[in-house]
Amino acid sequence: MTKSLYSKTLSPFLMVFGLFLISFSASSHEIRPAYLQIVETSPLKYEIYWKVPRMGDAVPRIQPVFPDGFNLEVLKDPKQTPDAAIYTYLLSSDTSLRGKELFINGLNKTLIDVLVSVSFLNGEKTTLMLQADRDRGIIPGETSALQVIRTYTILGIEHILLGIDHLLFVLALIMITKGKWRILKTITAFTLAHSITLSLAALGIVNFPGPPVEAVIALSIVFLASEIMKNIEGKQTMTSKKPWIVAFTFGLLHGFGFAGALADIGLPQTEIPLALAFFNIGVELGQIIFVIFMLVVIYLINLKKDWPSVLRKVPAYAIGSLAAFWMVERIAGFWG
Repeated sequence: MTKSLYSKTLSPFLMVFGLFLISFSASSHEIRPAYLQIVETSPLKYEIYWKVPRMGDAVPRIQPVFPDGFNLEVLKDPKQTPDAAIYTYLLSSDTSLRGKELFINGLNKTLIDVLVSVSFLNGEKTTLMLQADRDRGIIPGETSALQVIRTYTILGIEHILLGIDHLLFVLALIMITKGKWRILKTITAFTLAHSITLSLAALGIVNFPGPPVEAVIALSIVFLASEIMKNIEGKQTMTSKKPWIVAFTFGLLHGFGFAGALADIGLPQTEIPLALAFFNIGVELGQIIFVIFMLVVIYLINLKKDWPSVLRKVPAYAIGSLAAFWMVERIAGFWG
């Protein structure tokens, strides 16, 4: 009785949520940050690496603007990749960049964050993050630990909350897991697993190519959708009996997906352990926010007990269909 009631009351919200995801995006990729790397190669001369993420087939029209007196010239023709446009410049001036204002033109019209990394000739390094509502900032000297903590925690939170495929996997875990303590155990197993592989991959100890990892992540969601269907039909599987085992196994894979996003962002060379730790913490905070939100919604929906039983299978079909589309799209991308 409890199992049936849980499935009935959870289904309507999940149906709406699943259909919303389908209408929101045909792709599961999150909004990736732009990356501006500034390296002082000789006194008062800087090499600029500017990477702008693609939004579908379009490249957002955002551009770094430096103060008067700084001369920016193109070093190489722009490089186009499936995920980004990359520009290389040479910046020169009679004064140092320290204490100067950096402005990202057009950023206020986007949802993109810009991670700025500056390396000075004397070995000092600094990072800062610019956003739509804060599209300019002062380039400091050496980055403080507090700046690294703030920047990479925010990036971690944004990555998980904008990573629809990871959220769908967590959602499917919640659907198939009954009881708050079992949910806690399952989410903890997923967290532990992806923390391990994220750290190993980010440190260069273990590495897997991104496209196959992304395709298998989509496959993991399809698998959970099929397990939900079996559960609805009254069939007990290992996933429904011991969901934390499945969560840990697939969590190892999802960690490589997180590591791919972190590789796109980059780590400050002088603060790698700190940045990695707080990116991971940010991911976990974002995941906790999502899980709490889902559990609150489930509790509220449980107040109504007469949802039509015909809706029970719709969420699993919605999640499975969307994930299957991603899987086919990503496999096709191997040869794109």
